[in-house]
Amino acid sequence: MAAGPQPVGGEPVSEAPVIPVTVPPEAPAPVAAGAPAELAHIRTRWESWMHGVFTLREDRFFLLLAVLIGIFSGLVVVCFRLAIEWTQITLLGPSLSPSFPRVVLAPSIAGIVVALLSIHVFARARGSGVNQVKAAMYISNGYVPFTAVIGKFFVCALAIGSGQSLGPEDPSLLMGAGIASLIGRSLRLSQEKLRLIAPVGTAAGLAAAFNAPISAVLFVIEEVIGTWSAGVLGAIVLAAVSSVVTMRAFLGPDSLFRVPLFRLAGPGEVLAYAALGVAGGAASLLLLKWIVYARPKMQALPHWTQYFQPAAAGLLIGLIGIRFPQVMGAGYAIVDQAMHGQFVWQLLLLLAALKLLVTGFSFLSGTPGGLFAPTIFIGALLGGAVGSIEHHFFPGLTATIGTFALVGIGTLFAGFLRTPITSVFMVIELSGNYTAILPVIISTMIAYGISRAYQKVPLFDLLARQDGLLLPSIEERREMTSFVVEDAMRADGVLVAEPGEHIVEVARRAEAQPEAALLLRMRPGEWWLLDRDDVLRLAPDAARTTTPIHAKSKGPIPYLFRDQSLAEALQVMGDWPVLPVASRADLGKLEGILTLADTLHAFRRAPQEEQE
Repeated sequence: MAAGPQPVGGEPVSEAPVIPVTVPPEAPAPVAAGAPAELAHIRTRWESWMHGVFTLREDRFFLLLAVLIGIFSGLVVVCFRLAIEWTQITLLGPSLSPSFPRVVLAPSIAGIVVALLSIHVFARARGSGVNQVKAAMYISNGYVPFTAVIGKFFVCALAIGSGQSLGPEDPSLLMGAGIASLIGRSLRLSQEKLRLIAPVGTAAGLAAAFNAPISAVLFVIEEVIGTWSAGVLGAIVLAAVSSVVTMRAFLGPDSLFRVPLFRLAGPGEVLAYAALGVAGGAASLLLLKWIVYARPKMQALPHWTQYFQPAAAGLLIGLIGIRFPQVMGAGYAIVDQAMHGQFVWQLLLLLAALKLLVTGFSFLSGTPGGLFAPTIFIGALLGGAVGSIEHHFFPGLTATIGTFALVGIGTLFAGFLRTPITSVFMVIELSGNYTAILPVIISTMIAYGISRAYQKVPLFDLLARQDGLLLPSIEERREMTSFVVEDAMRADGVLVAEPGEHIVEVARRAEAQPEAALLLRMRPGEWWLLDRDDVLRLAPDAARTTTPIHAKSKGPIPYLFRDQSLAEALQVMGDWPVLPVASRADLGKLEGILTLADTLHAFRRAPQEEQE
């Protein structure tokens, strides 16, 4: 029996546990005299349907829950965005250029309130939402306290609305995870499903915040769970789509930005985007190195300074905001303006640099909020500046400033957050144009390569370690060497006997190779393990008709292919001392054998080769 068709990981649908939450069908209420018979029939069908829903097997019920999680997450994100806008209008006024007293006092005073709430009321409001979700998965069995959802909602709305240079996406994804965790605990899902339900809510919250379901799904897979697990992928997609549909029902279908038309005239213009990749990689590396250096020093300050750090950051941001209010808050409106060429390159470059500076102020002060929006802001304005400069020296470029700004978003996203696949598809999803894929891939991969070369530890892993958490590194998992059967198998040390072969000949060959395993090929795809001692016992007195079939044997043995993973091989190996490796083109052709000792040797050899 081949190892290939055997299930590896996951649970068969037929064996999935039935969810313990059951609602017994109630007896239909008596129908009033004269009521039509159709009414009684409809009620009976409704109660039967409800009973069927609540007695679904857990894996199917999990998909239904994903839609429910997406709807609730979408509603919460809508309320969160409205709360940020209301706070911004209340504290800074409706103008894009707040007056002098407000621009300084609002972030400073709000900073004190944010610190008090974060320290004494909502301690879980601080920190990276991505790492909090990962901690829920790998440490807390999927538990995300609902107080974290409440804290993120109010504290982050106050911080972002008052002008702190942070974004709503990171808090939104944690709120989605918290809602999912609450629903899962309320319905008493199994521990396995509780661990998986947090990333489902994460995708829902992020999709509603970005208005980009594909990017949200890819980010969760690329950064949170690190695997394309079929058991959870369907639920993640359903949650992301349902949350975006819910959000669009209230806020409209428009994307975050009015993306200009994208076009690529020829392969020569690709070099222009390569230069953007270098600039984006350098900018992302600068922000990463600043966090690496400054965050531990800020954490080492006396505890009483935590009450004033957000206020101090707000004061610095307010002072800069007097002259450049564009750098305050999430800054989506400014990104939209940059995409349509409303700034000269000098101002674009200056605003990108100032945004990087104030983002560091806000994040290092411990103010709750996300880094997604500042990354988009810096990337878009840096891309616009690079595009403007290249247009000055190369007037023949057909790409617009908005095109460079759009590619710049994905470029900095890949270099700073280290999620290259998400970065590429985010730009495509925002632009709705697959023409952008080649420039985006080139630019993002260059920025990602520069970031990896000079900053070995990714951002989220770095933050977790600084906070004392040893969470799994998804980037390390993604790039971990995957061993296959070919890496461990050997072609020698095996003798193949045929059913019609005389046993004396088989015994002669077995004596010549005393260490070789004896395999009997009954037919293509069916292998048996011969007992060496019994073959040698039968050979001296064997009749002419005695064949290996008459010797003791065990089988049929599971067989492998050289391209299968060693993890699959270990699952099917069981107590078999040896497994045949067959050819996919001819199941009767033996390409080698695999033993447990060969497998362990391959794993031991890997660290030595990496050191060399």
